[in-house]
Amino acid sequence: MSAHPSGLVAEAFEAQRDRLRAVAYRVVGSHADAEDVVQEAWMRLARQDAATIGNLAGWLTTVVGRISLDLLRSRRAHPETAYEHEFANLVVTAGDDPAPDELVALADSVGLALLVVLDSLTPSERLAFVLHDMFGVPFQEIGQILGKSADAAKMVASRARRKVQATDRTTGPGREHREAVQAFGAAALSGDFEALLRVLDPNVKLTVDTPGGVVVTLGATKVAAGARLFSGEVARQRPVLLNGIPGHMSWSPDGTPLSVIAFTVSEGRITGIRIVVDPAKLASIQLSTPD
Repeated sequence: MSAHPSGLVAEAFEAQRDRLRAVAYRVVGSHADAEDVVQEAWMRLARQDAATIGNLAGWLTTVVGRISLDLLRSRRAHPETAYEHEFANLVVTAGDDPAPDELVALADSVGLALLVVLDSLTPSERLAFVLHDMFGVPFQEIGQILGKSADAAKMVASRARRKVQATDRTTGPGREHREAVQAFGAAALSGDFEALLRVLDPNVKLTVDTPGGVVVTLGATKVAAGARLFSGEVARQRPVLLNGIPGHMSWSPDGTPLSVIAFTVSEGRITGIRIVVDPAKLASIQLSTPD
């Protein structure tokens, strides 16, 4: 067994690196983790006899898929460390008519919005959806990664696709979204606990990016109890997209950014609230204060 891939194999790997990185990023949702996944795939290739690999591209895709799946499952097993990656790629763009120089960032945020949707899937669903629907990997190969038959893998991907399509329809800034957010704001301002519970999904997730790290609160009762976070008076606000999710950014009277908050709404209820209050991250957002 060769300890190091030959020059030709190394060259072939480099030709696949960008694709493998793209696969890993969409599965694990973090650029740093995706780089680690690809590097681990390279190390496994170094320990493999290249003569036993009939299809290098397929072999590498399978290896990257397995490593990514293990990483997702590890996050589920250790939820206290699973949320940090959510803010690893912070993109805030104007939610009103974007200026031309904001359009590129807006396109990036749409991709990040899909990552938010993918976070709602199980590890198996996410892997199957990404590999098949985004990269055209056959279900036979996906099944091998999941330890399932091709038909079972197809069912997993189909289930994931339905979830993605359902969630994707509910994250946009339509009337239902605006009404739910307005109802939440009014209830938080008045301290109406029962009204808060009515507009919050029972399994709502509040994720706050603070100077000390990401803080996560799960469940409508706990989120409603902390709703005073949302009732403070601010000088100025403007609509924004936080990683593709509609919300608003707030500034103090002297123009210092105070917070970015965004809401995910499904079937008339708020299922997710994402807040950035870390001054360092807020200072890096290139948005002007409203007039």
